[in-house]
Amino acid sequence: MTSAKARLILAHGAGASASSPFMTELAAALAAHHIDVQRFNFPYMQRSIELGGRRPPDKMSVLQQYFTQQLEQTDASLPLFIGGKSMGGRVSSMLSLSEASGVNAIFAFGYPFHPPGKSQWRTAHFSSLAVPLHILQGERDPFGKRAELTDLSWPKVNVHWLTAADHDFKPTKASGLKQQDVICAAAAYCNKVIDEILLANQ
Repeated sequence: MTSAKARLILAHGAGASASSPFMTELAAALAAHHIDVQRFNFPYMQRSIELGGRRPPDKMSVLQQYFTQQLEQTDASLPLFIGGKSMGGRVSSMLSLSEASGVNAIFAFGYPFHPPGKSQWRTAHFSSLAVPLHILQGERDPFGKRAELTDLSWPKVNVHWLTAADHDFKPTKASGLKQQDVICAAAAYCNKVIDEILLANQ
C-alpha cells in the first residue's frame, strides 16, 4: 500500500486464523484508512491449517516469542503499531517492549479480560505496560462486559466500547447494526488514535 501512513502487525485469536472472515474484514477496514496491516499465523495455527483439525494455542511465552520475531522482521519505514483479536491482543500487550522496538501503541480487538463466567482476570500486566493499550470491546462481550469494567481503570489502558457488540463484534438485531458496521467503527476509532499519535510525534 503506497499511501500507508502507519503499519499495524495484527495477530489472530485462539480459534481462527489470520485469514478468517473477521481478520480479513478488519484488515480491509483499516486499509481504507491508509493503515498497512500485516497479518500472520502463530505456528500452532499454521500446523492446524496444514494438518487439519483444531489445535490448542501454544504457551503464552512461545506466542510472545513468535510475535517478537514478527516485530523484529518488520520494515521500520512506517510508524509502527501492534495488536490482535482476543488472544492476539493479549499476546501483543504482554510483549517486552523497549523504546528500541519502535512500537507506538497496542490495539486489542475484543480483549479476553477473563474466561466467560469465571473470575480469572488477565490484567496483572496492565500496571506495567511500556506503551498505551487501546482496547476495542463489545458492550456485551462475555470475556469482559461493560458493567464489569465500570469501576476498573489502569494508567495506560483505554477501553473504547462498541455498541451492542459481542466478542466477535456481532451486534444485537435490535441495534439495527451489522457486524461489518461494528468492525468499521472499530477501525475508524483505531485510525483516530493513530492520527493523534502521529500528530503528537511530529
